[in-house]
Amino acid sequence: MAVKGLGELDQELDGSKVRVGIVHARWNKVIIDNLVQGAKKRLLELNVKEDNIIIESVPGSYELPLASAAMFEKHDVDVVIPIGCLIKGSTMHFEYICDSVTNALMDLQFKIYKPVIFGVLTCLTEEQAEARAGLIPGKMHNHGEDWGAAAVEMVTKYSPHLTKISGNK
Repeated sequence: MAVKGLGELDQELDGSKVRVGIVHARWNKVIIDNLVQGAKKRLLELNVKEDNIIIESVPGSYELPLASAAMFEKHDVDVVIPIGCLIKGSTMHFEYICDSVTNALMDLQFKIYKPVIFGVLTCLTEEQAEARAGLIPGKMHNHGEDWGAAAVEMVTKYSPHLTKISGNK
C-alpha cells in the first residue's frame, strides 16, 4: 500500500475564519471515530477555531448527502466533510450505496456552490479501512487529516470565486 496524502501545500493555509461541518456515519465506529479525530486535529492545526467545528452524526453513509445539505442551512458552515466507511460485503449493497452517496455529494457541491469534501472510504476489506483511518501503524496515514486540510484549502482558495459564479453572498 502506498502512503500518500495531499503532500505539501503551495501556501500556508489559515483557517481562522472558516466554519466547518463534519457529519459522520455511525457504522464502523472505530474507523469513523479515528477519521473524525484526524480531520479535527488537522483543522485545529490550520487555525480553525474549535467553536467553528460542528460535528454531528447520522445512521449510515447513505444519509450523508442529506445531512451535509442540512449542515449548510442549520449551521451556516463554509464547508462540510461527510465521513463514512463502506466495506464490501457479499451483496450488491456496497456498490449501490457507494455510487449513490458519491454522486449525491458531488451534485450537492454544484447545487449550493460550496465545497463538500469526499470523506467516504470505499474499501474492499476491513483492513483497508483500518489502514486508511491510520489504525495500522506503518501502512497508511489517517485520511481524515487530508480531508481537514482539503476543507480549509477549498474554502480559502476557491470559495470566494464560487460566490461570484453562484451569485450568493
